[in-house]
Amino acid sequence: MRFPLAAPLFVALALIAGCSQQEEVPMPDPFTLDAEAIGRYCGMNVLEHDGPKGQIILTRIPEAIWFSSARDAVAFTMLPDEPKNIAAIYVSDMAVAESWEQPGADNWIDAKTAFFVLGSRQRGGMGTAETVPFSTEDAARAFAAANGGEVMRFDDIPLDYVLGGPDADEDEDTEPVGAIPPHGNH
Repeated sequence: MRFPLAAPLFVALALIAGCSQQEEVPMPDPFTLDAEAIGRYCGMNVLEHDGPKGQIILTRIPEAIWFSSARDAVAFTMLPDEPKNIAAIYVSDMAVAESWEQPGADNWIDAKTAFFVLGSRQRGGMGTAETVPFSTEDAARAFAAANGGEVMRFDDIPLDYVLGGPDADEDEDTEPVGAIPPHGNH
């Protein structure tokens, strides 16, 4: 009779199948921005810079990687040498920020759901073009109407806008570094 062997085999197969399914891990909560936050790329205190900030939390590492600008946080996700085991990407919600100078310590939003304004007159933490994040499309459009720029989602932010480097001097015949190409993807 072969049935006594079928039960243990069925249990073993069920256990193997259960191990191979990836469990949905909840996104970790954002950290509160405080005086201990040092920017990943600039090595300076994040609070010393105006404009929206960013933080990235990696899987299995219970601390935030801080960024002096939302643009730097987006750049981290695009750079080939940075870790890819990202559990969460948070950026300041400028829709509820007190001001450009005081974007807030706890008003973080998931960058993947944010509406970003690119190409505005506002400069980020290190004086470069910024990806200004908002929790609502209406707030992003109002900011763009007042400050210039184009509204887009995280997945539509062009690689060359984020990684283009500091803004270059603009000539009439050349497009500035960091200019938004039409419909560019990363």
